[in-house]
Amino acid sequence: QVQLVESGGGLVQPGESLRLSCLVSGITFRIYKLGWYRQAPGKQRDLVATITSGGSTTYQDPVKDRFTIFRDNAKNTVYLQMNSLKPDDTAVYSCNANFENFNYWGQGTQVTVSS
Repeated sequence: QVQLVESGGGLVQPGESLRLSCLVSGITFRIYKLGWYRQAPGKQRDLVATITSGGSTTYQDPVKDRFTIFRDNAKNTVYLQMNSLKPDDTAVYSCNANFENFNYWGQGTQVTVSS
C-alpha cells in the first residue's frame, strides 16, 4: 500500500519559517519525481516545487528564493523548507509522487501564516 504522510504544518507569524516533511512508503522512492502543491481556501490546487529523481528542482515564482525542496532517499522523505513566510502562503500543502503512469498524493498539512 502506497502512503504519503505530510507533517510539519502549523500556525506561524509572517517572516517565520517552517519545514514540511512527507514520508513515503510502498514505492521505489528514489525513482519518483516528487512535488509539493498547495491549495488555499476557495482556490485551485497549485504547484509549488518539484524535484526529480536526479535532484533537479523547479519552483513557482511566488516561492522562488524563499522555499527549498529537497529529498533524502535513505529516509524516503521529501522536504519543503519555507522561509520568510507570508500570509499568502496560507494553504493546505500536499506532497505528490509521480513516475510514468503512477501518481500518488498525501492528505495534506495545514500551513497558516498570520499575525
